[in-house]
Amino acid sequence: MSTGRALWRRVPPWAVDGGLVVLAVLDAWINLYGEGTPLVWACVALGSTALFLRRRFPLAVFLLTLPMTLFMDVAVAPITALYTLAASTRNRPMLAGCALLNAGVDTLGWPLSDAFDGDRTWTLVQFVYTLATAVAPVLFGQLVQARHDVARQLVEVEEAREHERALHAQTVLASERAQLAREMHDVVSHQVSLIAVQAGAMQVASKDLDAREAARTIRTLSTNTLDELRHMVTLLRASGGRESALTPQPTLADLQQLIANSGIETTLAGELPAGISTTAQRTVYRTVQEALTNVRKHAPGARAEVRLWHDAHHFGVTVTNTAPTRPPVALPSAHHGLIGLKERAELLDGILTAESTPQGGYKVELRAPARSD
Repeated sequence: MSTGRALWRRVPPWAVDGGLVVLAVLDAWINLYGEGTPLVWACVALGSTALFLRRRFPLAVFLLTLPMTLFMDVAVAPITALYTLAASTRNRPMLAGCALLNAGVDTLGWPLSDAFDGDRTWTLVQFVYTLATAVAPVLFGQLVQARHDVARQLVEVEEAREHERALHAQTVLASERAQLAREMHDVVSHQVSLIAVQAGAMQVASKDLDAREAARTIRTLSTNTLDELRHMVTLLRASGGRESALTPQPTLADLQQLIANSGIETTLAGELPAGISTTAQRTVYRTVQEALTNVRKHAPGARAEVRLWHDAHHFGVTVTNTAPTRPPVALPSAHHGLIGLKERAELLDGILTAESTPQGGYKVELRAPARSD
């Protein structure tokens, strides 16, 4: 960041707005040349002081600058209002209408009869000129808005890349430790086990008490070493890897915790039949997990509903989310999540469907026959 930009960001917003108000009044005073009436000065005061509220009510502030534009050829107040409106809204038809309205009011002037006297061609030329002047702050405001959007998306993409790099590093580390654990288990454990077996055989076969005592000590040490080695191998397999590799697989009892940790506004309703198999519970859990992950990735700001249901012949889960409230970030995806869920559903003789909703959201539903319990 340049020094000038850093200094500009330190200026408080109220100071910037105050400076714009002073410039707007000065602009009007220069155009009036001391010939302003109380009505005109009231319009100047209204349109200029309204700039203090341009960040909160940009459309209203623009409309308040139109009266002073009608009475005089001012530029600071209407251009500032148009820029603020363009930088804060995505409604382009409204922006085009505001630019046309500003150009029309500026072209007509007061009294209105003067605009229709004389050469109509010059009136049209003046309208085109003022329209181009009004379009400039609109385009600049849209450019600033697009720049902010790109900057925000770059930050989100960089965060996603950092997360991907961290996951890749953890995967590589887990693979290396798993390989080391296999080597220790296959080679070292095998050799120590042979030592313990040979020491046990020597302890039984030897006639010498000292030799039997030494063999017993060797066997004891070998057994303790095997226990410590197994513990170390377990730690190596667990460290850096997925916790699910050494912990029990999730069931319906873990569903509430999954929803609470999802970071999404989610409601849980309904229930499944009693006595459902652990395989079916795990499939339901993984379906909800993948659906909420997709909501977090592809529908930022959306709300989700998880509904468990069952009837006389089927049971299942339906996860529905609303339309996103923020633009999603395009992230690379292999689309393996839903494929895996469909394979899990087929193991239950069921089906998995995923489709968009008319409201712009998405729905994932698992349906399985009750006989699979």
